[in-house]
Amino acid sequence: MSEIRIEKLDGYRWLIPPTGGMRVPGLIYSSEKMMEEAGKDESPRQVANVACLPGILRYSFAMPDMHWGYGFPIGGVAAFDLEEGVISPGGVGYDINCGCRLVATKLRFEEIRDRLQDLVVALFRNIPSGVGSTGPLKLSTEEEKDVLRYGARWAVKAGFGTEADLETTEDSGIIGGADPERVSKRALERGREQLGTLGSGNHFLEVEVVEEVFDEEAAAAFGLEIDQVAVLIHSGSRGLGYQICDDYLARLVKGIPSLGFPLPDRQLACAYLDSQEGRDYFAAMACAANYAWANRQMLMHWTREAFEKVLHKSPVELGMRLVYDVCHNIAKFEEFPLEGGDVKVCVHRKGATRSFPPGHPAVPAVYRRHGQPVLIPGDMGVGSYVLAGTEKAFRETFGSTCHGAGRVLSRAQAVKASRGRSIPKEMKERGVIVMAAGKGTLSEEIPEAYKNLDEVVNVVHEAGLSRKVARLRAVGCIKG
Repeated sequence: MSEIRIEKLDGYRWLIPPTGGMRVPGLIYSSEKMMEEAGKDESPRQVANVACLPGILRYSFAMPDMHWGYGFPIGGVAAFDLEEGVISPGGVGYDINCGCRLVATKLRFEEIRDRLQDLVVALFRNIPSGVGSTGPLKLSTEEEKDVLRYGARWAVKAGFGTEADLETTEDSGIIGGADPERVSKRALERGREQLGTLGSGNHFLEVEVVEEVFDEEAAAAFGLEIDQVAVLIHSGSRGLGYQICDDYLARLVKGIPSLGFPLPDRQLACAYLDSQEGRDYFAAMACAANYAWANRQMLMHWTREAFEKVLHKSPVELGMRLVYDVCHNIAKFEEFPLEGGDVKVCVHRKGATRSFPPGHPAVPAVYRRHGQPVLIPGDMGVGSYVLAGTEKAFRETFGSTCHGAGRVLSRAQAVKASRGRSIPKEMKERGVIVMAAGKGTLSEEIPEAYKNLDEVVNVVHEAGLSRKVARLRAVGCIKG
């Protein structure tokens, strides 16, 4: 790790004091054990680099799932003043609005235990996955632009779900300000045939069972109880989002000399929020975010169909409903209490999740008493957590918490560590049936490639950034 000084504040917070060009301190949420691991890559240095950007407010934050990323660390959070601040594609990430969607059912595990293999196979066949995978829809250019404008609402209008799904989707599944004219022809080409596909890498669709409840009142409000079957979907904006990020990085890198301040890393290429370049990037990013919400809405619809077909149950009998959908890689304009009152800022969450508190108007009315549902997946052999947003996160980290377990092994390291092993067999011995489109995917995604999910979640719980509601274990998983 590069030479930077890190001071322990308490059991879960670590400070990087301002040095050099840092305009604010860095603040890392982590356990002592995980901080030792963080020293093996450049992510703390990236936290310090982000703190050098103009208009940054309070701190450059990193969550306990922090690891090295492009420009910003994955797990990084930074909020910027609208007049003096910047927007950075590296602070959003390549997979714009990569996110999670939790679908609950009326089923108990006993009802699917004997059909689990058939169910996983049906999901694998019903949901396109893998690198470059294409979906059954063949959109015209104008239809695709409507997807970019209207997000999940477009999918519901097209018959992929109901209005109730929008009520429990972050921002109702649409970000305003999306402008398809700010999206390149190449990005549109890449997105045209990929709507309704899972993708590859760490994207997955997982059948899970509620194993433990920590907060009975919140769990009841979220509609979760012990032994209940649920599905967690993790996907994003596919090739369209990747291309938008690539296009704007290339454009903004050319503009680095005219920014008027030094960048510690070219990967932090950015534009002032109050500039044409900044507005163009946000408009294109919003398009990708809306595409991702439409994508997950369609994946949920086809998941429902697979359950109905394999289990021979009606929609009423299955009772499949969206608990919540959260996005990870995004920049948003949101209001927070700062000196002088509530102030609108631009919050970058890269590999981080929104964690809004009880009573906040952005939290669906049905959950408002308990706070926003927060979905935290682990590796394919573990499952996931459901947490709830807190007032402390809202006031301390611009309403942000972690987004997953976070990698500790690169994909190349994971492939090397898995050589000679049968990952599907290992997973089956752990009680998880897995299928993947790509031969190398399971090797890249072995459980030991990720941090311990319990440790990560414990940090944000103890630090007060979100509170534990329920834990779900994985029983079936499909990957790209």
